[in-house]
Amino acid sequence: MQIVWLIVGLASLVLAGLGVALPLLPTTPFVILAAFCFARSSPALHERLLDSRTFGKAIRDWRTHRAISRTGKTASVLAMALSLAASLVLTVDLAVVGLQALAVSAAAAFILTRNTAA
Repeated sequence: MQIVWLIVGLASLVLAGLGVALPLLPTTPFVILAAFCFARSSPALHERLLDSRTFGKAIRDWRTHRAISRTGKTASVLAMALSLAASLVLTVDLAVVGLQALAVSAAAAFILTRNTAA
């Protein structure tokens, strides 16, 4: 089972990396999922994520307080709003924009209702 957790963790990190460049693909949830998987498969990779200057604090805040930083919340919601605006500017089909708006609204509601990390 360890190999399955390791593969899922590595795949999550790949998706997180893609999420940095693709506006609708989130980064942080995939990093948190990777940390969860690595905790079950690779203590070394788990520690490396926790010690990361980029992701360590976010993972620890989520794990201990189920909290997202104010900066993280702002960046997430802003990226989602810009993505939705880009779809409107690019005249994407309104049915697609409607589905996108529903998905973005649900994701934003989830993010904004989490505790705010200090």
